[in-house]
Parts: sequence; structure tokens; C-alpha cells
Amino acid sequence: MSNDNESAFGDVIFSYTRRQAIRDGVLVDLTPYHSIQQAWKHHFACTSTVWSIIENCGQIEDCACQLISVAAITKIREQPANSDALRFSVNLGGKTYALKLHCGPGDTAEPVLTLMLPCED
Repeated sequence: MSNDNESAFGDVIFSYTRRQAIRDGVLVDLTPYHSIQQAWKHHFACTSTVWSIIENCGQIEDCACQLISVAAITKIREQPANSDALRFSVNLGGKTYALKLHCGPGDTAEPVLTLMLPCED
């Protein structure tokens, strides 16, 4: 390589940031919710599909977020910490949902959490 700024893979053709996904509604920022702030130290968002479940489960959004947090934290305590994704179930509005919580790099490589359905990536 002739330049320190060149990537081994060449120039970036296209990038879609987490910030853009939140602005576009593909992801919904849950970080402002009190229950999320109390349970998680990293930025926390969910897919629009999960947000639709939260909005339509018949509970206040912050209460639904608290139920999700408790279910995820309970599963974290049971599961070895050798994976970047956690699969768990939560009961919202009398219905059980399978969810996946992924920890990965954000727009500036900081750790971020994304809640999604198991079939979403």
C-alpha cells in the first residue's frame, strides 16, 4: 500500500450508519427510556419490527422495555458470555416473543446493543 489511509479492501462504496437507520426509522432508539437507562450502559436500539411489538402489546413502552431488560439480564446470567448475541423470550401483553439482543460496534466502534427478532440481522 502506498498510502496509510488506504484500506486493504479498497475505497468504501456505500455505508449506512446506525444514526441514519435511527433517523430513517429502521431502528428505534430506546436509550431515552428510564428502564433502559437503568439496566444498560451502552446505546440501546431495536428494529422497527420489535418497536411495533412494543407499541402494540397493550403496555406503556417503558414498562415493556423494563420487561425486556429483565428477561435479557436473566438470560445473560444463565448464558456464558462468549457470544455477541443473546437469544431470549419475553411475555408482552399475554404473548411470548422470541428476541435476540446483539452487541456490536456502533458508528465510531463503540459498543452498542440492538434488539431484534431472531430472523433479523
